[in-house]
Amino acid sequence: MIFGWMNQFAQSKRSQIIFFAAYVVLTSLGLYFIQDSVIAFLLLLFSILILYYLKLSNKAKWIMGFLILAILVPLSASHGSAYQSYMEVGTLVGIYAAMSLGLNIVVGFAGLLDLGFIAFFAVGAYTYGIFASAQASKFMPFGHYPLPGDTFWLFIIAGALIASIFGILLGIPVLRVRGDYLAIVTLGFGEIIRIVLNNMDHPINITNGSMGISSITPPDFFGISIGNSSQFYYIVLAIFMVVMYIVTKLEDSKLGRAWKAVRDNEIAAQAMGIPLVRTKLAAFAIGASFSGMMGTVFAAKQMFVDATSFTYLESTMILVMVILGGMGSVPGVILGAAVVTILNTQVLTEISNWLNQLSTTGAIAIPDALSPAKMQRLIFGILLIVFALYRSQGLIPHKNKKVNAEELKKAASEGSSSPEAGSPSPETALVNESRTTGGVDL
Repeated sequence: MIFGWMNQFAQSKRSQIIFFAAYVVLTSLGLYFIQDSVIAFLLLLFSILILYYLKLSNKAKWIMGFLILAILVPLSASHGSAYQSYMEVGTLVGIYAAMSLGLNIVVGFAGLLDLGFIAFFAVGAYTYGIFASAQASKFMPFGHYPLPGDTFWLFIIAGALIASIFGILLGIPVLRVRGDYLAIVTLGFGEIIRIVLNNMDHPINITNGSMGISSITPPDFFGISIGNSSQFYYIVLAIFMVVMYIVTKLEDSKLGRAWKAVRDNEIAAQAMGIPLVRTKLAAFAIGASFSGMMGTVFAAKQMFVDATSFTYLESTMILVMVILGGMGSVPGVILGAAVVTILNTQVLTEISNWLNQLSTTGAIAIPDALSPAKMQRLIFGILLIVFALYRSQGLIPHKNKKVNAEELKKAASEGSSSPEAGSPSPETALVNESRTTGGVDL
């Protein structure tokens, strides 16, 4: 009886909408009345995942998801002391999700293992940081610095363009390298960028070396200075929505199919007429541009940048987000970025604080070697191992459309025999989708 009811619920669009609306209302009210509850905040965010599985049109999902993230979440959390903390988490999730989508193009779509992706993030951050502070006046013979905050919007585009140029510069020397050697080269590239930025304080002081760049001008929007997390949340949300839309459109485009062909078999792809050089460079450039945009936002938000923010560990963390979510899967990568970010910034931090309180009150005795602060990374690693063992294809595996070859041939023959009649479209031969793992073998 229970299984029959669940099956009926899964087939009824009306029942799903009613359930979803009730869930969103209850979780919103829960967060509104229990402001300091991390669980209530996470339950409201979980509604986005529920929305993904509803049998609604993509347009309806886009609109409802935007309304939840842009209106319900900030409004429900705006009356408590934890408001800025929640918006900080949402901002970080958006930044890492956009960067993960960029890396997913390189790793998941094109099959090019990149271990130095954080370098493009650093390029975008330093691009804005140098010119939005007094640092530029130390080597620029003209202009007045720092530039005003309203130039931030231009630097989002500039950061994307400069990062894409660096992506092409990385792609050119590694075109004939693949597999483990590609990973080593990209790792070296990421470290070179970090070391160069950390030492560009002599003979000409461009990045201020290991001291970093401080007092970066915050963004300005029609005279309104943007400085707190609740304001940056909307900037990140807007950029993230644009990035997600572009990646979704690219996935099934001619270029997206070329990336997947190169990923599966380079020789076969080249034999089919796909230009390998242009295809790979496009993957590096587009993926890097997304990271560069978010690097600009990061520098404006922190008002300080230095090379320690762009280490190999950060590149690894972004790669973990892609693999955990599901390589080649757009919704999976977003979920992976959200899970990893929320685990690090909210869940594990709350667990550490709770254990610290128990230890302070004497309820439990925790040895110094097993202190919550030290255990946080251990718990995170254990969770990753569990996910890798039981969800090896990712939280939301990539889905490739499977076609019926016989029906395609039949549609093509009917179309050629009677061109004046409305012949069936080849798209009608599309059948159910099968789950396959995108990306490269690690």
